[in-house]
Amino acid sequence: MAFKSLDFLFDRAKKGTVMRVVVAAAEDGEVLEAVKKANSEGIVEATLVGDKGRIARVAEERSIDISSFEIISAKSEEEAAAKAVQTVSSGNGDLLMKGFIKTSTLLKAVLNKEWGLRSGNLLSHLFLFEVPAFDRVIGLTDGGLNTYPGLQEKAAIVNNAVYCYHCLGVETPKVAALAAVEVVNPDMPCTIDAAALVQMNRRNQIKGCIIDGPLALDNALSEEAARHKG
Repeated sequence: MAFKSLDFLFDRAKKGTVMRVVVAAAEDGEVLEAVKKANSEGIVEATLVGDKGRIARVAEERSIDISSFEIISAKSEEEAAAKAVQTVSSGNGDLLMKGFIKTSTLLKAVLNKEWGLRSGNLLSHLFLFEVPAFDRVIGLTDGGLNTYPGLQEKAAIVNNAVYCYHCLGVETPKVAALAAVEVVNPDMPCTIDAAALVQMNRRNQIKGCIIDGPLALDNALSEEAARHKG
């Protein structure tokens, strides 16, 4: 099963358990609006971490009622990141959300050895895109957490994404290992890694999905482009 729009995620979330989202550095209008919308639809409760005065001012400017949200005071980005992560790791929150804070600052807290959110697995990022021209939601990983992954890291990134898709009810997601060209070229290491991922999948070293590659983005997404390229 593939899902055709992000509405599927909202419908699924509404049917699940209400979770508590913890926002690190919540002094951001768009973030507060997103959290308020999710709260009003019965998806989440919220804990906002950051400068209480600035959070209140931003909420007032956007006419967002945050009176039902817990607010934890933090005077700096580093303190906001630490308190938000510790709130989740202690079991007082379920989801960590990035607010108006540098990614590097938040990740430093997430990876803290004493109270961070380490699981023993490689952390990776998964984007989900709803594109009008396509009949399905498209996933893209990794979007920036792992800047120069080797083969083993790429396998871990695929496994993370496949796990997420399984949680969303997609039993056998199709994975395209992207490169600039569609053939293995010894001078382009990414094509060699893509071919290796395909073999790992065929030998059940990476399970629960179908991998093909190397593929360029156009023929990975478009049947017409794939036919045109032969």
